[in-house]
Amino acid sequence: FLFRVNPLILRIMMHDPTNDVRALFSKFSNATITQLDKLPQSGGYRQYYRIHFTPADQKNRLTYIATIGNNTDENETFLRYSDFFNKQHLPVPEILVVDQAQQIYIQEDLGHTSLFNILMQQGYTDDVYRLYEKALYQLANVQVKGKSLLQNTTPVFNAPAILHDLLYFKFYFADVHAIDYDKSKLLQEFEQLAADTAGMLPQYFMYRDFQSRNIMVHENEIYFIDYQGAMKGHPAYDVASLLYQAKAALPEEWKQKLFQYYLSCFQSNAPVNPAAFTQAYKRMVFIRMLQTLGAYGYRGLIEQKSHFISSIIPALKQLSDYLKTYAIHQYPVLQKLLTALTDNTILQRYLVNKADDASPLVVHINSFSFIKRGYPNELSNNGGGYVFDCRGILNPGRLEEFKTQTGRDKDVITFLETQTRMSAFLENVFKVVDVTVENYLERNFEHLTVNFGCTGGQHRSVYAADALDKHLREKYNVRTVVNHLEQSFNT
Repeated sequence: FLFRVNPLILRIMMHDPTNDVRALFSKFSNATITQLDKLPQSGGYRQYYRIHFTPADQKNRLTYIATIGNNTDENETFLRYSDFFNKQHLPVPEILVVDQAQQIYIQEDLGHTSLFNILMQQGYTDDVYRLYEKALYQLANVQVKGKSLLQNTTPVFNAPAILHDLLYFKFYFADVHAIDYDKSKLLQEFEQLAADTAGMLPQYFMYRDFQSRNIMVHENEIYFIDYQGAMKGHPAYDVASLLYQAKAALPEEWKQKLFQYYLSCFQSNAPVNPAAFTQAYKRMVFIRMLQTLGAYGYRGLIEQKSHFISSIIPALKQLSDYLKTYAIHQYPVLQKLLTALTDNTILQRYLVNKADDASPLVVHINSFSFIKRGYPNELSNNGGGYVFDCRGILNPGRLEEFKTQTGRDKDVITFLETQTRMSAFLENVFKVVDVTVENYLERNFEHLTVNFGCTGGQHRSVYAADALDKHLREKYNVRTVVNHLEQSFNT
């Protein structure tokens, strides 16, 4: 029996998209590409590559970003918006060249640092606050000037769209927690809430997903990305998305001051009634909170992605604080449901037992070579622990350019994160180790050992050990000792 593959399908499967990127690059630049790095996918099915080239271009740039996407309608929207915003001198990436089919385009490289990254690194500093001000100032410009981009075919944040977000919350978050409520009456309240919200004016260019991960910081200036999903809707929704991003957990004083700053910026571009605008903003905060919980439920509770699960607690606490300030008595079934969801019995499900100064647990994390050393000796009295074999991950050490590097070098890290299944591997490792760490913290155990082995103890195991170290310290505040047994660097 012979399995015959359609030749056309085989050619598609064997097609290397980097050849298309190189061909497009050569049409507008005489520079030489020295390296192409595949970047993590952020949304939909688009693929991203960082192009390294020499010599530098006229603006002294040495890298660009190439995007490959088969959704030509989405690409056309992004390119049209980008062209307009660039002509208006607004902070979006410059589009350098587009292929004829509008499925590949090369754009300015804004780096890899988002506003969220800086907030997590620096905390609530004056410099971070000023970056938020810059973002809101430019948001007002984008929303007002972008209004002329809206067409009859532009999606509208109307009652059906709002109802979709509310049902997203219902099915993927509320119903997962098996809380008893009148489903028929809740649907009626959702329809009324959607109708009440949709009628709020004014309507402008609504970014839709304006949050700190979509705001890049490059040379201390802010730039916007991923705006192709924009809709026609109330501009306050975007401010709510940014200031009430759950993981950012901005201080209440910041949220109040930043909203007032944004409102003054918007008013300088377009006349609005401040009281009505503020009232609409409060409603949009509420709608965005529910939509976000729906996303956390789907990505976290359904797909079991730990990043989204860890966002549930701050999102629920934020919702609880909102309900204490703003009454929703006109929607009694929804109010009862949300009161149940923000109760401590629900919050307890997601609370993580973190280590404090009195916690005796120390997690020893080792990287090693199966060939050179074999399994490390367990030095504690209780034995046990874990050994994870990283040899199922594509080995960067097979490539000549990585042979002298380690899992701590930038190029190796990029390779492991974008060209291998390391992220999926570690996602499962974290789930397994988390169970033991939580139990050991609760029982006041003193020691746990986790070992990562690979062929040479140089690339994959080093990266994995460092990744687990970072995960445990951030999630549990637990003390760790990292030893890279085949390397000279240890912490």
